[in-house]
Amino acid sequence: MKNFGTSLSITIQETGLSMDKLKFCPKCGHETLIWDGEKKWSCSNCDYVLFHNVAAAVALVIRCADEILFTRRNQEPQKGKLDLAGGFVDPKEGAEQTCSRELLEELKLKVSISRLRYLASLPNVYLYKNIWYNTLDLFYEYVVDEKFEVNMELSEISEVVWIKKSEINVDEIAFDSQKHFFENLY
Repeated sequence: MKNFGTSLSITIQETGLSMDKLKFCPKCGHETLIWDGEKKWSCSNCDYVLFHNVAAAVALVIRCADEILFTRRNQEPQKGKLDLAGGFVDPKEGAEQTCSRELLEELKLKVSISRLRYLASLPNVYLYKNIWYNTLDLFYEYVVDEKFEVNMELSEISEVVWIKKSEINVDEIAFDSQKHFFENLY
């Protein structure tokens, strides 16, 4: 298996905002912040340390027999590409609660947390307003007995599609972690 984290870090350096452009310390206000090239800034004036921690996110594989429910993104990043339902974990929220909240917000779908099955975790990067965020994407599966009508949130999603597992084209998928998941793990 390839070193997934390394391939993503190359992408970060090629596009988006360079982290070393942040110079002003939020504690003392001096232009003395130094980026370590990986995960934190340190202030040489007051010893303040600002971490750019990994954000947790969930991705839900909703499966009916051999078909997977994908959404099509209606906003950047990767507008128009396929995506799994999901999103960022909020403060004081567990991953399973995030799955439930995101499915309700995006698809108006109420799910039983007890039926969620954890599958894997993969690193990813997410560009938001020209800043790259390192994420840890937690993949869960939710199996349904039959396909269902979806009442989607149009601000985030332009459509939903059921795709047979054998017909998934990873080039149409928005994010590297999901591409890797479907190519190598699922």
